[in-house]
Amino acid sequence: MANSTETATAPASKGIGAYLGSHLREYGMLLALLLIMIFFQVVTGGTLLKPVNITNLFLQNSYIIIMALGMLLVIVAGHIDLSVGSVAAFVGAVSAVLTLNVGLPVFLVIPICIVVGMAIGAAQGYWIAYWRIPSFIVTLAGMLVFRGLTLWLLGGQNLGPFPKAFQSLSTGFIPDLFGVGKPNVTAIVLVAVAAAAMVWQSLRARRRNAAYGIAQEPGAMYALRNAVVVGALLFVGLQLANFRGLPNVLMVMSVLIVAYAFFTENTVTGRRIYAVGGNLKAARLSGINADRLTFLTFVNMGALAALAGMIVTARLNSATPKAGVGFELDVIAAVFIGGASMSGGVGKIVGVVVGAFIMGVMNNGMSIMGIGIDYQQVIKGLVLLAAVIFDVYNKSKQG
Repeated sequence: MANSTETATAPASKGIGAYLGSHLREYGMLLALLLIMIFFQVVTGGTLLKPVNITNLFLQNSYIIIMALGMLLVIVAGHIDLSVGSVAAFVGAVSAVLTLNVGLPVFLVIPICIVVGMAIGAAQGYWIAYWRIPSFIVTLAGMLVFRGLTLWLLGGQNLGPFPKAFQSLSTGFIPDLFGVGKPNVTAIVLVAVAAAAMVWQSLRARRRNAAYGIAQEPGAMYALRNAVVVGALLFVGLQLANFRGLPNVLMVMSVLIVAYAFFTENTVTGRRIYAVGGNLKAARLSGINADRLTFLTFVNMGALAALAGMIVTARLNSATPKAGVGFELDVIAAVFIGGASMSGGVGKIVGVVVGAFIMGVMNNGMSIMGIGIDYQQVIKGLVLLAAVIFDVYNKSKQG
């Protein structure tokens, strides 16, 4: 009896070194983001963390994060989607035609375009899930098809500008309900509530893990991690409050992050997607409908690509045939840098967000420094390669 008690409580007494060794990827990505931000803050003379640049950072990378949430589920299920950039461009073109040529109001255009994105995801997911055609081939074809359809729909020309209601998807801000103006008190309150909710949820998870005898993060690491996250959140919130407040797209992105984190960690369907990617044969034998889950991950990816496409179009204030070029690189890179495994079954929403911000901060910082797009592509490619090598190394070490 004593031996079984010792076995149950042993994981909770892990030292900091042992815990870090078993969670190297998670803490490594957070540390990498912190160091990258400090580096660019120094070399840009403090420009990186100015309020206007933080706002631009969110506006420029929101669509990458939104698509990366869907891409994580696709990759966790053991597949990949190369068509997201072309789908985003096509749906952006559809939204422009519906808004400017047909004259539909924005509150109708948004749901129609999301349904279009879901239909595209369903069309691709059908061949992948039920005909077992490799996702690489299907989505590569989709990338070409929807790029061509975008050119056809727009006639090779840009289409814009949009009404203010549509532009507010990307460039709008949450007004100050308290009427103060600067600082935006509404922004401060919302960020403070979000920080408090994060701490509460973290404490709740820690108590639950303790109750079930699950290995705990050392107290010092737990306190430091929460202090850094809350401090960073409050700092960003105050910076935004002293500028124009919280961007609409940041609120949309935050809601999606919370929803997808809950879905992947606390729902049966979410856990089953991980099971399918982790071991397809075992998942089928346990009664999981792997084909349907694969199909639904692509439907979900189509919906998020459509939303991202509208946000990009609203930000550019124009639908353009060249929109979305290279988006798939940044989206897939964000997922892999954030800790997802190439073989499926591994990855977290928080990791994806960190990975996307690493890519975003690098893009923003290199642009401020005046580094050419050619060198930027080389650097991003090397970072992605390093992340994949790190994943392979960890697996070989564990094996």
